[in-house]
Amino acid sequence: MKSLFKTVFIIILFSVITRVIGFIFKIYVSREIGAQSLGEYQVSFSIFMVLLTVISSGLPFVVSRMTAGYKAKKDITSEKKLLTAGIVISFVLSLILCLIVVIFIPVLKLIFADERCVIILLLLLPALVFSSIYSAIRANFWGKGNYFALCSTELVEEIARVIIFVILINGAIITTSGANLLAISMSIACAISALVVVIYYFAKGGKLKRTRSKEIYSELIKKSAPITGVRIAGSLIQPLIALIVPLRLVAAGYTSSQALSLFGIAMGMTLPFLFIPSTITGSLSTALVPDLSGAIAKEDYNYIRSRVITAIKFTVFISVIFIPLYMGAGMQIGQFFYDNIQSGIMLAYSSWVLLPLGLTNISSSLLNALGYEIKSMRNYIVGAVLLVASIWFLPKIMGIYSLIVAFGICFIITSALNLKMISKILGSNFAILKPIFIQILIVIPSASICSLMVNLLNNYIPLFFALAISCSVGAICHILLCFVFNVIEVQPIIVKIKEKLKKIRKKSKKNIART
Repeated sequence: MKSLFKTVFIIILFSVITRVIGFIFKIYVSREIGAQSLGEYQVSFSIFMVLLTVISSGLPFVVSRMTAGYKAKKDITSEKKLLTAGIVISFVLSLILCLIVVIFIPVLKLIFADERCVIILLLLLPALVFSSIYSAIRANFWGKGNYFALCSTELVEEIARVIIFVILINGAIITTSGANLLAISMSIACAISALVVVIYYFAKGGKLKRTRSKEIYSELIKKSAPITGVRIAGSLIQPLIALIVPLRLVAAGYTSSQALSLFGIAMGMTLPFLFIPSTITGSLSTALVPDLSGAIAKEDYNYIRSRVITAIKFTVFISVIFIPLYMGAGMQIGQFFYDNIQSGIMLAYSSWVLLPLGLTNISSSLLNALGYEIKSMRNYIVGAVLLVASIWFLPKIMGIYSLIVAFGICFIITSALNLKMISKILGSNFAILKPIFIQILIVIPSASICSLMVNLLNNYIPLFFALAISCSVGAICHILLCFVFNVIEVQPIIVKIKEKLKKIRKKSKKNIART
């Protein structure tokens, strides 16, 4: 159990640091390159992520799982052959994908709303090749339980990307468009990450072993193909959004520049704030997977049911507490972080999406932990179909705000289907509708207080302090109202505090007795 907590702590620590750096970097990038260039990059990057999913989803997962098996058997030779085969397959696959992109450049020019997106995609292709090398080796770290190496190398890549972009954007090496520089920094960062991973692997005594046996190659491909297929189906929605939204905005009367600018604001400035709560709830999901797996093996269904209900309630609370902050101070948040009021207005209007988004993430993670990955993906596809239909028909009516409504519809349907399935699997209904409804009502006074304070304080003190004070008061107000309406049960918290105080007193008495 201590080992589990240590592992989770390492993952959470590195995840938070990496996400904070990434979040600050996105703010810096949006200020430096502008909404239009950011929109161009988002369109190209969404296609790149689909290509990356092909080489970094199923294959690394299988390599890690088989590595753990060989480690348990102390079969070092097979472990080395496995890693070698994984690197070869991943590397060759990345080259094939790059070739396909180059061949279909004329088609991509017709699909993209702006041809400059094609150049950005081409500049990202080296990152795909370098990723193919380090993803297999990092999978080996994962299988061996070396979580420090697994997480730290990801952090190195993020830091390298930031440093390189800052150097490039300031004209120290090259002068070109901001979106191109962002793509170049991504490719160089992946090259550095691959080099660091390779050096670390060999420095720790790792070795590769060539194998001519076709069995290990066929086994890797056979086992990873279904997982990769499921992941690709989920990732395809991103490039569809990136392609459809600008095109439909143009069809609705916007110019190409206006469409890309609005899309850049929505995807590059607004959405990062919506995913902040997932840093906390994602850590919970990571911890729950092994926890639930152990309970399933023991057939302890009461424990599973208790953990699932607690996880859902916690996710609802964390997701909803951000809504009054974004709703009340969204415009000022956009102004402070991006110097873009439009992004703040969009954040305020999209704040309600936090609840269905949080429920979708936690319910999908729970279904995966319970062994229902395929059914979870089916539910997501149902929501995704509605999302695509919404962004196709709604832009003429709502403009860029149709993207927010589309995401909301997708997450509401997906989370509802997921929760219904979880309820069926566990054979019980969740009493969560009442606390959710109460928290939604609590949002109104909390958001009003937050809005009133930020508008008042902004006239007398700097915007940073006005936001800090008003958002803190809004969050405290929301928490207090949750206690008042018994959304958060006070008694269990008091009992746990008393138990901890007793333990501290016992330890202090023992220390005094020893001295």
